[in-house]
Amino acid sequence: MGNKKTGFIILAMALGLLMSALDNTITAAAISHIIGDINGFDKISWVFTAYMLASTSTMLVFGKLSDMFGRKLFYLIGISIFLIGSALCGTAQDMTQLIIYRAIQGIGSGAIFPISFTIIYTLFSDPKQGAKLSGVFAGIFGLSSVAGPQIGTLLAESWGWRWCFYVNLPLGILSFFVLLFALKETRSTRRPKIDYLGTLLLVISTVSLMLALEFGGKDYTWASWQIISLIAVAVVVGFLFIRVERRAQEPMLPLPLFKNRMVLGMMLACLCQGAIMFSAIAYLPIFSTAVLGRANSNVLLTPMMFSLMVGAVLFGILQRFFSFRAVIASSMITGIVISYLLSVVSHDASNLYMITLMVILGVGAIGPLMSVAQNAVALSVDHKYIGVSSSIIGFWRNIGGVLGASIMATIVNNNYNRLIQAGAAEHNLPLNQLATVANPDQLIRASAAVPKETMDFLRDSLGTAINHGFILSIMFGIIGLTATFIAGPLRFTVPVQHPEPQNDNATPQSV
Repeated sequence: MGNKKTGFIILAMALGLLMSALDNTITAAAISHIIGDINGFDKISWVFTAYMLASTSTMLVFGKLSDMFGRKLFYLIGISIFLIGSALCGTAQDMTQLIIYRAIQGIGSGAIFPISFTIIYTLFSDPKQGAKLSGVFAGIFGLSSVAGPQIGTLLAESWGWRWCFYVNLPLGILSFFVLLFALKETRSTRRPKIDYLGTLLLVISTVSLMLALEFGGKDYTWASWQIISLIAVAVVVGFLFIRVERRAQEPMLPLPLFKNRMVLGMMLACLCQGAIMFSAIAYLPIFSTAVLGRANSNVLLTPMMFSLMVGAVLFGILQRFFSFRAVIASSMITGIVISYLLSVVSHDASNLYMITLMVILGVGAIGPLMSVAQNAVALSVDHKYIGVSSSIIGFWRNIGGVLGASIMATIVNNNYNRLIQAGAAEHNLPLNQLATVANPDQLIRASAAVPKETMDFLRDSLGTAINHGFILSIMFGIIGLTATFIAGPLRFTVPVQHPEPQNDNATPQSV
């Protein structure tokens, strides 16, 4: 970098991002050890749901506060909250405590992701350098998905599951102190007014919407009063939020941002990207183990996540040669093609064929927008909005992920049950045992108590149901393709000239 302190700042943010990104995959790998120690199997999904709810609902809040009071301050606050949550998770004595502490972790994570990218954009005057680093930072998330399961398994089996959380402490503390001493930023002479009411309404609306998407089609039917009530709360409170933001002196979510075509286009593209990515992450492991009969899901997930990392880094470097709309179009078209191939893939497909699909999906469909979307929005908005605009991208990617995984779960479950009921008589399956034999766990364990002919029927039925589920990814890809026409014609090679910020231009100390 030509400057040691700048290098230290980048290292600090990379460590913080790696710590935050690794946390979910490490926790997932250790979940069986956690259940064996503190029980609570019926609440296990909340270990991940609480984290996602907390991080998504606070992401926009931290992004805006960092615009108002400084990137450094709220990055340090975020990483401190995350470390407190990690330390508490390691002391949890029951599942309820662990869920509460995971929510605290999630709040801290809501600050780390968007502010890290924001510091990059304010740190470098050369946008090409910032674009390269944002690609590397986005690639860290792919690296975490590849390394996390192995690290989590090693820690849980060698030192115990509590060290899956304690391992965050040295990384986070190092990141905290490096950034504390290496980064200086100017201060505003005025004291901004915090939009407390807007913040409260934003959090309530976001949490209600995500709970509806999380529970819909799984715990409750979409037409149940629980889901309808949650959606109603999200809509009504969201409407009140917009009314408040129009009148707020310092709105938590500046509504003029949504008049920017690039912001709107990237929001839609990232929502669809999130839906395609999380649908694949949710169902490819099941397809690999229960349908293809592989020993584990790593044969598909590892190539996809590694290639996602490669795509994020590669397009972070090469994006200056393409318009942002071209990147959106190519990503969505690749997503449509791969989703179609997954919707018709044979239930005895070879490893080579499936790995090829995963590599193309990661490099061409999911990876590019991990870095390019952040850069496109940062270059198209006023400098004072960089923090909240970066948060918007992560926010809508998470919403899309929960939306895609939830709707796909409904499609797969309904199709699977329909196919089994249709063939129950032909395969001599008692109607009162359908719920038991239809459980995908039966296929993963390949129980000897189930006849081979029945197992083959169940595998084919589940494979067909998952094939049908990927039709949803095709639809999201088509919707995402319309973002090409919504986004403006901005190219990376023509950066917008931003006015000098008044309060938080992050610069290396004494360069």
